[in-house]
This record gives sequence, structure tokens and C-alpha cells, in this order.
Amino acid sequence: MGALRYLAASVPARMASFGAAVALPILAVQQFNDVTIGGLLVAASLGPSVLAAPLAGVVLDRSGRPGLVIAASGLITAAALTTAALIGAVPLPVVLITLVAAGAVTPFYMGGLSSFVVGVIPDPRRAFAYDALSYNASAVAGPALVAIVASFLPAHVSLLVLAACAAFGSACVPTIGLHPHAPVSRSALSAIKAGLQRISRHPPLAVVTASFTLTQVGQGALAVAAVALSLERAGSPSQGSVLVTFFALGGLLGSILETARPTRHRAPFVMMVSFLATGLLTLVAVLDIGNVWTGIAIGLSGVFTAPATAAMLFLRNRHSPAYLKSQIFTVSAGLNGTASASGVVLAASFSEVAGGAVSVAAIGFVWIASAALMIAYPKSLTNV
Repeated sequence: MGALRYLAASVPARMASFGAAVALPILAVQQFNDVTIGGLLVAASLGPSVLAAPLAGVVLDRSGRPGLVIAASGLITAAALTTAALIGAVPLPVVLITLVAAGAVTPFYMGGLSSFVVGVIPDPRRAFAYDALSYNASAVAGPALVAIVASFLPAHVSLLVLAACAAFGSACVPTIGLHPHAPVSRSALSAIKAGLQRISRHPPLAVVTASFTLTQVGQGALAVAAVALSLERAGSPSQGSVLVTFFALGGLLGSILETARPTRHRAPFVMMVSFLATGLLTLVAVLDIGNVWTGIAIGLSGVFTAPATAAMLFLRNRHSPAYLKSQIFTVSAGLNGTASASGVVLAASFSEVAGGAVSVAAIGFVWIASAALMIAYPKSLTNV
């Protein structure tokens, strides 16, 4: 029951965040016939999370009632999406301000909530398998929900549905009974400094963070590289979205399998092998022997991301002191988001020069490089 309550509390808000990135550009086009405004709305909703992540982590680490803080963040997100749905009646600057507020609280229910999952699901391996499932299910369900609703109704209805999801998730947070971490009396600035030093200077945590962050460059780049590959081979971008969907569905399938039977092998080994498998399958997908083959290879590559994510979260938790735990989770999640956005930009530039097939192959090598980084994980700690 704890696992189901955790999914009920975590998936809706995360789904709203992933879905909003799709719904806001559609809304801008429908209301203003302007894609630029759509980009501005998405940037306002996502950008602040990276800057707010350290402070959000400090707040959670010090809070005696972290569930209340996380529930409030979901309600702020719901209010912001409701305001955005009323764009036109509500001035654009007001909508932007509310979306910035929503972006600033995103770290609470993204990385922040993950730092408490072991208190809800006692088995750490199973706990982080469920957390990985939460992220993958949200990443698939949010955009899918928007696509379905937007096919029949105006885009502002999609945002209202997402707002309702965020509010529902907030209502479920109190049911999982989050236990406070062990706060240490120090200034917020010194706490942030300590957290950043832990991430960058504690060898096992630094290796895990660097390796996983690099994978997010490849994962973010796939959306652009897949479209470039589709244009190169089919003369149409439509196949690109299919490949990205296959990758996401593969990740979701892998998460379901991981929660049903969590991997018990050593976590650093799981990360390394999974990253290597994803990279090799991505390279296999480059072979020009039919769209079906390419789709299967990309889908299978996504399956291996699930055990890797669960293992990464397990190791992040293991190497995070209680008084810094939430901050390490929120900052690491912020790094992942930044890396993913960087991957999009890099792929857009690289695919113009090298083409789709070479770009997808480069993504495969990024995953393989991430696997190679795990070789630096301290040998004395590999028995976890």
C-alpha cells in the first residue's frame, strides 16, 4: 500500500510538469499564433527550477513537516497552470510570474520528494524502483494526456486538467507520512556550500552524478536527433516522434519490470551495464534496415534506462548524509534538467552539420562514455 500511495502522491504533480511543457506551446499558438510566446512560457516554467534547487533542498532538509511543504508546492503548480489556462483574460506578465513561481517549487516534488521515498517503502532497491517508475510514468502520461485532450478540446482545457492532477497529488502527499531528515543548525548559505561540496568532492557521489548527468545530454538530444534521422530517411519528421515515444515506452516497461522484481546486483555494476546496453542498442538503431528495426532498437534501449535510474537513486541516497539528503537530490535533479536541455541545443547544431544518423550514433557513444565513467567508482565501495 505504501508504494501505491507514493505513486498517487508523486505521479500527478510530476505528470503536470511534464505535460505543461507540451501544453503551453500549443496554448500560445492557439491564443496568439506565436511559437515564441510558447517558448517563453515553457522557459518561465522550467528555468527557475535549476536556480531554486539548492535552496529548496535546504528547506526540505530543515523542515519538520516536509509533506506539508511538498503538498504546498503542488498547489502552487496547480494555481499557476490554472492562471496560464486563462491567458488572454489574464495579462501575459501575470501568467509569466505565476509560471516562474511554479518553476521555483518544482524541485520540491521532483528530486525533493525522491529523498523521502525510503521512509515510505522500506526496501531501498524497491523504493527507488518505484521512484523511477514514477518519473517514467509521468514523462509518458503527461504529454499523452495533453495530446488526447488537445485533439478534441482547446489547449487551455489541457492545462486545467493538468492543474487538477497537481492538486490531486498534493491531496495525496499527507497520506504517505513523510518523516523529517536530521537537520543541522547552520546558515542556508553554508548548508548549500556543504551540499555542493558533497556532490563534487565525495568520490562515489561525484562519479555517480557525473555519469548519470552525462546520460541526460544523450537523452535530451534524442528528441532532435530522431527527427533529423526521420527527415534523412523518410523525408518527414513524423517518424522522429515515434522513435522518441518508443524510447519513453521502453523506459516505462523497464520501470514496471524493475518494480516487479528489483535488480539485486551491485548498483554501480547495474548502472555501468545498463548505460552500455542503451548505448550499444542506440548504435544498432542507426543501421538502415527498416523503420521497424530502428523502432525496436530504440525501444529496447529505453528499457535499460529504468534499472540504471533506480540504481543511481539508490547510490545517491546511500552517499547522502541525512542533513544534506534533500539538497543533494534537488541539485542533482537540476543538473539532469540542465544537461537534457544542453543535449537538445547540441543535437540541433550537430544534426545540421553531421545529419541524423551520425547524430543518433553520437548519442550512443555518449551513453557508452557514461558507462565508462562508472569505472572510476571506488572499488572499495562496489559491494553495494
